[in-house]
Amino acid sequence: MNIKSSPLAVCIIAILITLLFYKQGIGLNLLLFDILFFAGLIFTKQFSIRNRTQLITGLGFMLTSLFTVVSYTIYGYVIHFLALFLFVGTLNYAKSRSLITSLGIATVGLFTSQIEFVKQIIESQIQGKRAGRVLWKSRIFVAPVLIIFVFIGIYSFSNAKFGSIMGSIGIWIQNTINFVFSTVDFALVFTFILALIIGAFLWMRTSDKGIENTDRTASEILTRKPRRVKRDFKLKALVNEYKSGVFLLIALNLLLLLLNSLDVYWVWFNFEWDGQTLKEYVHEGTYFLIFSILISIAVVLYFFRGNLNFYKKNKVLTILSYTWLIQNAVLAISVGIRNFRYIEHFSLAYKRIGVVLFLALTLYGLYTVFVKIQHKKSAFYLFKTNALAIYIMLLVSSFINWDSTIAQYNFAHSDSSYVHLDYLSRLSDKSLYALDISENQLKEIDQYQKAKFLHEKNELTYSDYYSKIQRRKASFKEKWESKNWLSWNLAEYNTYQKLYKR
Repeated sequence: MNIKSSPLAVCIIAILITLLFYKQGIGLNLLLFDILFFAGLIFTKQFSIRNRTQLITGLGFMLTSLFTVVSYTIYGYVIHFLALFLFVGTLNYAKSRSLITSLGIATVGLFTSQIEFVKQIIESQIQGKRAGRVLWKSRIFVAPVLIIFVFIGIYSFSNAKFGSIMGSIGIWIQNTINFVFSTVDFALVFTFILALIIGAFLWMRTSDKGIENTDRTASEILTRKPRRVKRDFKLKALVNEYKSGVFLLIALNLLLLLLNSLDVYWVWFNFEWDGQTLKEYVHEGTYFLIFSILISIAVVLYFFRGNLNFYKKNKVLTILSYTWLIQNAVLAISVGIRNFRYIEHFSLAYKRIGVVLFLALTLYGLYTVFVKIQHKKSAFYLFKTNALAIYIMLLVSSFINWDSTIAQYNFAHSDSSYVHLDYLSRLSDKSLYALDISENQLKEIDQYQKAKFLHEKNELTYSDYYSKIQRRKASFKEKWESKNWLSWNLAEYNTYQKLYKR
């Protein structure tokens, strides 16, 4: 039997998952499983270091596995499982040219691998015969067994003694069933069944011919598409589309020039904070501006989706598009400055960090659209390059312990930025060492905050915050000291050391 698609290998994976994760938190056990899984792929020659896509996703998979132990964040686990998903996609289709293709293959494989696993089980050999054939032949016993039960019922009703004996046997069977249900650990059974599903997904190599063909035939360079219509009509339609594009981009550039001029003057160089909350300044404006940038990219892509790329007189449209992209980059920078103003006065939070990461990806996306127009690249090129950029950004950001970073930054800047105690008190246990501030320090912070931020009021008083953190510390200590080594992680280990071993 081929080990690369062996039900036995799936069962071994399921047993390993059950042993490592049954009644355990996720920690060192995940890294250990990933190392064993990766080693199994190398041993069975399913992973090739010479395959660029497999190498990228394989490194991402192993790095994020390590990151989960180091940073121990929900975000890190989500990114790790995404990396695993993409890695399986490249294993199932080694010639994948894009992470989007790998994602599609893995999504299909999530379901088809289960079918393949059942199929392999049915086709496996039992004493030289296929299991499926053995099961099919065993159907001949179904009717006799049903007839036997019918006659047992008839004889039981016709003969009291016989019925008493059958009743005793029935009670014994019922007691046996009750005993089985009371002694069997169904949580263990459920864990093993779930592990079988995961094992089949990880090991049964399935793909999709349609997705493969789309990936294989996709080109990164646009080609002219001749239309089977009269030349005069085609040229007229192209010219009209060109004129429409020029008119639209002139109007949009003028509008954006006005908006950017206002932002550069007021946001970049003449911003003055007078104690307002900045919520309208950042929250409401930022989301609309980001949305407008995405629409702007779509507008440019629409006009450069086909034969306008090859229209010899499209120079004006091209220049207008470049100007539009540059202006949107300026707009993205303005959004970033707004966000940094918000951080400067109201400290760090997850959404503010998310805006920074998203804007970095947006600027790269604008650059790739610029390249697409300049070198007549296709939509496949855009999706491929931007998917890779998103993937790398997610991998890098999953390494950071954001909760601890937020807590440390916010308290370090408490003399100039607003400290939202209620928000900080809800950060995860691994940031407790950074959240553990003395009552005297909290009192000083509280006095300064009340003097500077007249319009803001914490839901928690500094004394309530202190009491809450002390309760959380005691709870964390108890949970950490009761953990099995399989659930060990570096982030909480460091927190425990800093809280109780210093």
